[in-house]
Amino acid sequence: MNRISIDPRVCFGKPCIKGSRIWVSLILDFLASGMTPDEVIKEYPGLTALDIQACIAYGAEMSRERHVPIPVTSPE
Repeated sequence: MNRISIDPRVCFGKPCIKGSRIWVSLILDFLASGMTPDEVIKEYPGLTALDIQACIAYGAEMSRERHVPIPVTSPE
């Protein structure tokens, strides 16, 4: 989960891949629509296979209806 960040100043506080404005939900939508991880990486070359895997893991945790502890970055 260290590849996912939540910052109220970035993308309205939606979970994103750390260091980007790419929503976790966007990556999950791409995968759900049938794109392969390699196709997603081709569209977003800054991503890695581990970023994609982190999005899937985050989605899996959220589906368990448990709290996922990801630190929220405080405005400075």
